[in-house]
Amino acid sequence: MATQDFYQVLGVSKDANERDIKKAYKRMAMKYHPDRTKGDKEMEIKFKEIKQAYEVLSDPQKRQMYDQYGHEAFEQARQGGGGHGAGGFGGGGADFADIFGDVFGDIFGGGRRQQARAQRGADLRYNLDLSLEEAVRGKTVELEIPTLVECGDCGGSGAKKGSKPQTCGHCHGAGQIQMRQGFFAVQQTCPQCRGKGTIISDPCRTCHGQGRKEETKTLSVKIPSGVDTGDRIRLANEGEAGENGAPAGDLYVQVHVREHPIFARDGNNLFCEVPVSFTKSALGGDIEVPTLEGKVKLKVPKETQTGKHFRLRGKGVKSVRTGAVGDLICKVVIETPVNLSSKQREMLEELEESMGTGDEAAKFRPKEKGFFDGVKQFFDDLRS
Repeated sequence: MATQDFYQVLGVSKDANERDIKKAYKRMAMKYHPDRTKGDKEMEIKFKEIKQAYEVLSDPQKRQMYDQYGHEAFEQARQGGGGHGAGGFGGGGADFADIFGDVFGDIFGGGRRQQARAQRGADLRYNLDLSLEEAVRGKTVELEIPTLVECGDCGGSGAKKGSKPQTCGHCHGAGQIQMRQGFFAVQQTCPQCRGKGTIISDPCRTCHGQGRKEETKTLSVKIPSGVDTGDRIRLANEGEAGENGAPAGDLYVQVHVREHPIFARDGNNLFCEVPVSFTKSALGGDIEVPTLEGKVKLKVPKETQTGKHFRLRGKGVKSVRTGAVGDLICKVVIETPVNLSSKQREMLEELEESMGTGDEAAKFRPKEKGFFDGVKQFFDDLRS
C-alpha cells in the first residue's frame, strides 16, 4: 500500500504551524491509539502512520527534508523498522497516558509546564458614614485602612535580603505535580512548595517569608458632591498587596448617608414637612422654608390645606453623574393651636358659631361635608 502524504495523515495543510500539527496529532492519537482500539489491526496501522507523520513534521529539520525530498528521505529508516519510522508503539513515541495528560494540560492550563502564578491581592471594602450635608457638598476624608502591604525589606519575595527563593526541586518550579493511574494523568498542587514553584530557605525576618506584612495606612479620599447611600468609590491598587510581587487589589469605599432631622432624599430631590399655623393657612402669607443653603421665603396662598406640596426648583441635590440639580418639595402641615387661653377659646367658638351648621357651614368646610355625605351613602348602600 502506498504511503500517504504526512500532511494528509494528520489532516493539516502544508503551511500548518507547530501548534496546529501538535493539536492534530493529539486529536488523532487519542482516536487511534492501540490502548483504545484493542485488537484492531487496521487501527494499529493507522496509528503507526499518524505517529510517523508527527515525528517527521514536528521536527523542523526532518520536516524540511520531507518537504524537499518526500518519503524517500526516510525510506531507509522505514525499512529498518526503527529510529523515526513506523516501528513499535513504544519506540520513542508518547504512550496513551502522555497524550491524555497533554490534552488535559492544554485544557486546564498548560499541564506540567504550567508555572505558579502570583496571586493578585484581595479587594477591600470601607464603609463610610456621611451626613446629608457632607454627601451633597462633597468633602475630603482621611481613612485609616488596616491591610497587608508589600514587605519593604524583601521587596515582596519573602526571602531574606541578599537571597532569593529557590526553584522547588519536587515540581521543578511548576507548582503542580502529575499523578498517573492507568490512562489518567491527574494534576495536584505540589505539597513541597504549595503551588508557588519556589521554596524560601532563608525567610525574611520582617514578614517571616510571607512577602507581606500587616499595616494600617492612611489615605486621603476625595468624596465627590452628590453621592448617596449605595454609591461606591473605587481606589485602584489600594487593597491588599499581592503575593510574590503580584498587583495589589482595589479598595472600595461604600457610602452610607445618615438620616437627616429635616430633609428626606429621593434621588436628586429633597423633601421636608413645613408646619403652618391655622390662621396663616386660612388667610395666606409668607413663611420661611429651610434649604441646604439657608432659609428662603415661600408664599402660602389663602385657604391652603394640609398636604399641599410646594416645589422649589433647583434647591435639591446636584447629581454626581449628570450634574443635573433636583428640587426641594415642601409639604404643608397645618398645626392645630394648643395651650389656648380662655379668651382664645372664646374667639374660636365665636368663629365656629359664625360659620353656622349644616348646609350653611358647607361653604366653609367643603371637604368635611363631602366626607360625611360619602359616609352616609356608604351606610345607605349597606342597608339596601
